[in-house]
Amino acid sequence: MTLSDPELIRYSRQLVMSEWSGAAQESLRSASVMVIGAGALGCPAATYLAAAGVGRIGVIDDDEVELSNLHRQPLHLTPDIGARKADNAAVKLGFLNPEVVIEPFPARLEPANAEALLAGANVVVDCSDSFATRYLVNDTCCALGIALVEAGVLGLSGLVMSIRPGESACYRCAFPIEPEPGSVPTCREAGVLGAIGGIIGSFQALEAIKLLTGVGEPLLDRILQLDGAASAPLAISTRRRQDCPACGEAAGPPAGARAVEEAV
Repeated sequence: MTLSDPELIRYSRQLVMSEWSGAAQESLRSASVMVIGAGALGCPAATYLAAAGVGRIGVIDDDEVELSNLHRQPLHLTPDIGARKADNAAVKLGFLNPEVVIEPFPARLEPANAEALLAGANVVVDCSDSFATRYLVNDTCCALGIALVEAGVLGLSGLVMSIRPGESACYRCAFPIEPEPGSVPTCREAGVLGAIGGIIGSFQALEAIKLLTGVGEPLLDRILQLDGAASAPLAISTRRRQDCPACGEAAGPPAGARAVEEAV
């Protein structure tokens, strides 16, 4: 596989980096990434993945663009209000880089479809805004052996971590107990500054690129927390738990399979 002349020009500023290479660029071109959520995190994450040259990007989101989204979701513009976020994001990403295959999935990720939607991806970038979805994504990626970049933002703070199932701590290893519904304020309740979403979402794109190319050191067994108010980053070490129900020795079948079993 070789890069075309237009690709050499498009990606020239990263190809000249001493840490980068043509092989790294080709790794991106042959990769498939699923981005869950086209909001405050998903917009910058998907933008930088498309700009960098990831070959296929899937965007999963069942919401529609609202006026209150626009201060933090830069793929969506005022004329887009009422449009499906997944479809709208796909259009904008296609304008940015027509070399990339963008696939919109205007659907809600649920136990019944999670395995089917995520299977085949090299990396999943979870930009969802609910704990239930984060745990579902984590468990599905662990069951399928797919690398995952997890993150969250609220107010002026955010966090990001990378996961290689079976090798590093997963989200459930780091946060074993899922918060009770209503115990943690939502973005609607506590608010969020758009710029912090941009920073953390960009970090997610960077982590995904590291996982795909081997360039740099991903945040494995580490959680990066950013206090945006003080501009203070903090790296917290974590480790894989052998008794983790998602990635440990006692882990069960994929989430989709469990849903089918429960339905039967």
